[in-house]
Amino acid sequence: MRSPIRTRPRTRPRRPARTLAATALAVALAATACSGDGGDGKAAGATGGEKPGTASAAAPTGGSGAGAQRLSWHGCDAPSTAQGGTGKAPEPLADGTRWECSTLKVPLDYAKPSGPTIDLALIRAKARKGASRAGSLVFNFGGPGGSGVATLPGFAGDYEALRARYDLVSFDPRGVGASAGVRCLGDKEIDASNAVDATPDDDDELKAALAANKAYVDACRKNSGKVLGHVDTTSAARDLDVLRQALGDEKLHYFGISYGTELGGVYAHLFPERVGHTVLDAVVDPTQDPLQGDLNQAKGFQRALEDYMRDCAENVTGCPVGGGPEEGTKRITALLKKIDSAPLPTRDGRKLTQDQAVNGIASALYSKETWQYLTRGLQEAMSLGSGNYLQLLSDSLSGRDRDGHYSNLQAANRAITCADARQRYDANDVQAWLARFRAASPVFGESSAWSLLNCAGWPVEGRWKTPEVRAAGSAPILVVGNTGDPATPYEGAGRMARELGEGVGVEVTYKGEGHGAYNSGNGCMTRTVNAYLLDSKVPENGKTCS
Repeated sequence: MRSPIRTRPRTRPRRPARTLAATALAVALAATACSGDGGDGKAAGATGGEKPGTASAAAPTGGSGAGAQRLSWHGCDAPSTAQGGTGKAPEPLADGTRWECSTLKVPLDYAKPSGPTIDLALIRAKARKGASRAGSLVFNFGGPGGSGVATLPGFAGDYEALRARYDLVSFDPRGVGASAGVRCLGDKEIDASNAVDATPDDDDELKAALAANKAYVDACRKNSGKVLGHVDTTSAARDLDVLRQALGDEKLHYFGISYGTELGGVYAHLFPERVGHTVLDAVVDPTQDPLQGDLNQAKGFQRALEDYMRDCAENVTGCPVGGGPEEGTKRITALLKKIDSAPLPTRDGRKLTQDQAVNGIASALYSKETWQYLTRGLQEAMSLGSGNYLQLLSDSLSGRDRDGHYSNLQAANRAITCADARQRYDANDVQAWLARFRAASPVFGESSAWSLLNCAGWPVEGRWKTPEVRAAGSAPILVVGNTGDPATPYEGAGRMARELGEGVGVEVTYKGEGHGAYNSGNGCMTRTVNAYLLDSKVPENGKTCS
């Protein structure tokens, strides 16, 4: 499946369990229903970049030093289409606090600190009046490719308690949204590319898939070639340290979700002495290469799908997956085989392909709140032979709005992934592993395997085999795993905690469903994280909430 916080992320998906996209999706699907318009222990040779504690050698801005930067905050405009905006500026918080926006200058290339710079888009809501302020809490919501400027206001209510000590801050990482955003194909070209069979069954389909992939890569090179070599996670971690200094904080207080956990881990490795209160939620496994990550993500989505199917069988009259996981898997794989031969019609004239149907199913598994839409989508596809619901779900994952415009999520996701990962896979690699992917997940395995081609022919080399996150000397970091997480399987949290190092990674488990834990609404999890962030109470390693 093609990479991208929306095509299903490959190894490093995206946002909290209740993401901005999920909220917008729920509204869109509800409107559709009402109107009838339904429409890593490191492998040998693994590198993470610089040695810990050495990353600050280069001046962070064009020779002036980060400490000299003064951020000029002002009222926020509506986020752009590239950021995934809805055309509306963020509304004030319940207490009347208004959102403020700014930009931060950082070097395009940290090896040339006096060379060209780029601007990173920022957003913040100040701490409550009279708060005992600890500093700023910087959020990254994942992707890679998700716009923090567009996302944070939609979830401010979830983090309101944290304004007792912090300004809430987020940003568009380099290559994302308004921060030198990567551009590849146009809207209609993306639609056409998405219509190509991404899980080829014969030589002709394989040639078409390879040609579509080459066209995408060529477009990225043509439209964004100057930035492609500089959107890696190591550079983004350096940006975080420039931001920390510009915000006036001695240490970085950070909340990373999904891919944001990888970014946070890399920051901790580079700047262990500058780590403040840090939460990593929905954790990317730092010990896995892209192939291992895709394979385990396929297992994670299959596991989450089976949880959904059990719930559906027990609680939904007319459940489209029948009596549970075994029967449901057979029904869904039969549906996907049928769609592969004859894509389903939708009301907007597009055809729902097999790959988009898989994406739609995956999209609904990011939160238990959206399981109901998966039920409707499967019922519609199986009973009526149309793909409106699954298409909307797929669109929500790939960053396409209802007017047919795409955010730069897909382009940024692929560019960042390929700037990081050194591995390049070809069709022979995929075919050699295809049986194991199918065994791991009859529903998601095939598309996950073919997504390994995303970086084939990419014009820049990746930096690492697996990211280095060892952070000896860092303050304790809270590492939160969800046993039912489809996109970042639970096991990754324990591995991240171990890789961070003894006395650094503190693992907390949430026994639940969906992508992420803090936003799940679980009281134990909320209290545990808040006590750490607000009162510096580090929980016992291995604590479990259910």
